Amino acid sequence: MTIAIGQAAPDFELKDQTGTKVSLSSFKGKKNVVVLFIPFSFTGTCTGELCAIRDDLASFQNDNVQVLAISCDSMHTQKFFAEQEGYKFPVLADFWPHGAAAKSYGIFNEDLGCAMRGTFIIDKEGIVRWQVVNGLGDARNNGDYKSAIAAL
Repeated sequence: MTIAIGQAAPDFELKDQTGTKVSLSSFKGKKNVVVLFIPFSFTGTCTGELCAIRDDLASFQNDNVQVLAISCDSMHTQKFFAEQEGYKFPVLADFWPHGAAAKSYGIFNEDLGCAMRGTFIIDKEGIVRWQVVNGLGDARNNGDYKSAIAAL
């Protein structure tokens, strides 16, 4: 079951594309966080979504907001993916235990071994304030969660 609005967001600690450990709780009291689960690095829809964020990064990552992209790919895959596409935000590896963060948010697809396309906006106190989960091939509308960020 997907995490609901108003619930405390499950904490996670995952390695980013540089091997640095990043935890959701490290932003508590400091920044709102946009957590973007993507099914797979290097796929068309996922790459397109993250490139759109890259190209409008100030809306998603600034003094008040941090964006964290997550897939079940390995840290080494995330490193190559982030370098190739020029991502200047953490791209986290939910690789092992496989999909543990996605499972804690209720969006892990057991049959395919990947996260569903889920977005969770978490306030500075660690509470989910907005969320949407799309199908694997259904791109998100960046305008929707830009509006949700502005409402915080």
